[in-house]
Amino acid sequence: MMTKRAFNLPNMLTYARILAVPLVVLCFFLEGHLKSSDFARWSALVIFVAASITDYLDGYLARAWKQTSNIGRMLDPIADKLLVATCLLLLAADTDRHHAGIAGWSLWAAIIILCREILVSGLREYLAALKVSVPVTQLAKWKTTIQMIAIAFLLVGPAGDKIFPHVTQTGLVLLWIAAIVTLYTGYDYFRAGLKHIVEE
Repeated sequence: MMTKRAFNLPNMLTYARILAVPLVVLCFFLEGHLKSSDFARWSALVIFVAASITDYLDGYLARAWKQTSNIGRMLDPIADKLLVATCLLLLAADTDRHHAGIAGWSLWAAIIILCREILVSGLREYLAALKVSVPVTQLAKWKTTIQMIAIAFLLVGPAGDKIFPHVTQTGLVLLWIAAIVTLYTGYDYFRAGLKHIVEE
């Protein structure tokens, strides 16, 4: 029964999202070193968009088909954070280009997003030990959506700029918007959890 739940469709979609992480990295190392060719960026975009769609589908199908499981609840947020963190690090490390990507001041937006994910994960783990659950707000869901769209724009970056001008700049603006919303939702989450920490 446990094995059957572990390999139901919603969980398989979550596993696929985790598998997408090294595939996105591989796209940037097709030439044996970090290289952001147009083909690499379009390939990374396709994989990232497919992985992002599974993020919506796995939760929706698990609830609709009543196939929720402990392993799914554990791996779903982990898969999301692995995908986002890997993409942000790749985009920050990809300096072999003549365009404005995640560099300079834009690094702060990425740092804010990554720090919030780590801090909230730690708080969520602590509260789980106290049997306390803090629900995800609608604003937090919007933050995730903006964040994913921003990363998609930045992944295709200069390759997309050749077809649609300002793709990279649009991605950077959206990344900053996501970072600002991230600060608020992070504060909101800590405020909700703080009373349980103080009471303890």
